[in-house]
Order: sequence, then C-alpha cells, then structure tokens
Amino acid sequence: MRLEYTDKAISDLVRLRQFIEEHDPLAANRMAARLAEGIALLREQSQLGYPVVLAPDPESIRDLVLRGYIVRYATTNNRILILRVWHHREDWKQP
Repeated sequence: MRLEYTDKAISDLVRLRQFIEEHDPLAANRMAARLAEGIALLREQSQLGYPVVLAPDPESIRDLVLRGYIVRYATTNNRILILRVWHHREDWKQP
C-alpha cells in the first residue's frame, strides 16, 4: 500500500520533534525513528490501529498508538493517508 501524509500530519511531526529537540536532541531522533518505524508497519497491516468510533466511517479512519503518540490515518483501496499525529497528553482536537 502507498503511504502518504497530509500537510497537517507533516506539521504535527515537525512540531513534536522540535518540542522534544529543545530538551533532548537524541530523544527527538529516537522518537522520530520509532514513529517512522511504527507508521511503516501500516503498509503491511493497515488495520493495525483502532477504529475511530465517532468518525463517519470508523473502519476507514483509525488511530494507531505508538509509545504515547497517536497517529490518525485513513485507509482507501491502495493508500494509507496519515491525517494527524499528536502526543496522548495533548488535546486531540487542538494538537
């Protein structure tokens, strides 16, 4: 499956990395690598995340939890679209 990111998801990843990098650059590198590895798993197991029950189509909008980070994504025929990424302590409506 093809893996794509929305502009918001890219902004989320940059924001999260910059926040951690201010305190610990090595931790920021580890976090980025772990997220990339976890997201890459979706290519083989697109149903890995939990359905978002409140979504219009819960089976196609899912949340993948990776070490305290939530990756919201949508699945279509041959594509996985990463919609947003946030830390579990953030307000998911306003990450």
